[in-house]
Amino acid sequence: MNKNETDSESTLSSSMTLSELQLLIETMYSSKDEARGIDGTFMWLMEEIGELAAALREGTKEEQAAEFADVFAWLATIANVAKIDLSDALHKKYGKGCPGCGQFVCTCDLSTKP
Repeated sequence: MNKNETDSESTLSSSMTLSELQLLIETMYSSKDEARGIDGTFMWLMEEIGELAAALREGTKEEQAAEFADVFAWLATIANVAKIDLSDALHKKYGKGCPGCGQFVCTCDLSTKP
């Protein structure tokens, strides 16, 4: 599906890359997201994180999965508005191991944030 298609009959495969997620979100919502801006989009992301927290405390696995999906979608949204490629950012930050200790199996102390 190209960026300008609006084929409601299209379905996605059961797995997608971060780049594909960002493109999907851009295709579906970019005009709304650009109008809302980073601050407004960040507030929606925070609301979804709150809903995820509630689902993790007392929701079903299906509710938890739906909230994880929402958080990912809003994270992709804010990355799009900020013009950040998530795949590239993750590769640069974590592609050579833990940013703290440099290992692929983190050896940082549990009390520290790597």
